[in-house]
Amino acid sequence: MPYDLRPVRVLVVDDEELVRTALQQVLGSADGVTVVGTCDGPDAVDAVRDLAPDLVLLDIDMPSVPGFDVLRTLRGVSRPPAVAMLTALDTADHVERALREGAAGFLLKTTEPRVFVEAVRLLAVGGVVCTPPGSAEALSRYAASAPVPPVPDRVDALDHLTARERDVLALIAAGLSNADIAAHLGMGVTTVKTHIGALKRKLAVGSRVALASVVHRSAAP
Repeated sequence: MPYDLRPVRVLVVDDEELVRTALQQVLGSADGVTVVGTCDGPDAVDAVRDLAPDLVLLDIDMPSVPGFDVLRTLRGVSRPPAVAMLTALDTADHVERALREGAAGFLLKTTEPRVFVEAVRLLAVGGVVCTPPGSAEALSRYAASAPVPPVPDRVDALDHLTARERDVLALIAAGLSNADIAAHLGMGVTTVKTHIGALKRKLAVGSRVALASVVHRSAAP
């Protein structure tokens, strides 16, 4: 299996118990995936702090608290997990917003189970996965317009990256997952994640797509 050997720890956040149970069954039966907990939106932050999941599957439309509000709060916790927004509807219009808010993906609840599990594995190792129709266009728009520091600051920040950080950044821009980067550079996936965290801080961006955008823009004439 081309992923980290440690089981992917997943937290499901949804206001509907039926959905939480269904996703727990689908993911719990998959090799290399462990559902460490399920909860409603108001309990999400405490659950993340207590359970330390690798990935949070977060319903976008919860009556108790909007999913985007929860997402913004989760971005501020220590060692924030990857977050993928969940929806029962084809809401491709929300994909770009989710990426701008710091989500790593956007998944339809109606996604076929095998594809859903594969998406979870990819998200957990640093991939960006969006399943609604029209997502590719939204991803392209976001990559083209992702906010980056002003050119002088960005150039200065790139100049101060370590050699290994430059290697990781180049492979992110090439579209490799964390697992592929780890294999290519001969390091662990956890080390890759640490480098990515450092890159986000140094380049003042909040997502993997934005990191790739920094590379593409710096290479532009």
